[in-house]
Amino acid sequence: MPVKAFADAKVRLADVLAPAAREALARTMAEGVLRAAYPLPVTVVCDDEGVAEWARLHGATVAWTPGQGLNGAVQAGVAALADAGVRQVIVAHADLPFAADVTSVAWFAGVTLVPDRHDDGTNVACVPIGSGFTFAYGPGSFARHRAEARRLGLPLRILRDPALGWDVDNPVDLEGVPVGA
Repeated sequence: MPVKAFADAKVRLADVLAPAAREALARTMAEGVLRAAYPLPVTVVCDDEGVAEWARLHGATVAWTPGQGLNGAVQAGVAALADAGVRQVIVAHADLPFAADVTSVAWFAGVTLVPDRHDDGTNVACVPIGSGFTFAYGPGSFARHRAEARRLGLPLRILRDPALGWDVDNPVDLEGVPVGA
């Protein structure tokens, strides 16, 4: 689970939420994604001491990935898990306010992708480690990740899950999300 420094998260919401509210929202959503991953072990990929401490307090392992950006950090985290003998990884982003069960993406022998509700980004991906899968987050990542699975000849499952498909990037995404509660 890649997690940005809570104080630096969700800057695109600055017009509607004060810094403390954005930080609290980011922390609350990340805690929800951690709960949604239970009982699977969780590794938090980060480059912030506060996030690393938070992750350890919540029972997660930390993959320290300073200065690598999202894609580099995820690749480094996957490599660390491969070194630990893990054979399959779920990458779930920390900004999924309605996440209830991340484990549902794990039971497929190939690549499972959960797109955002706009079919643009990839909110959750499950890939076999050692397959050579290269993550390419950012706008249009869902199409790039589908193409990557095809390039590698891996079976592909698309899971359209309304709870996992709702991420928070812009003010309109806050509809129905408890903020400041």
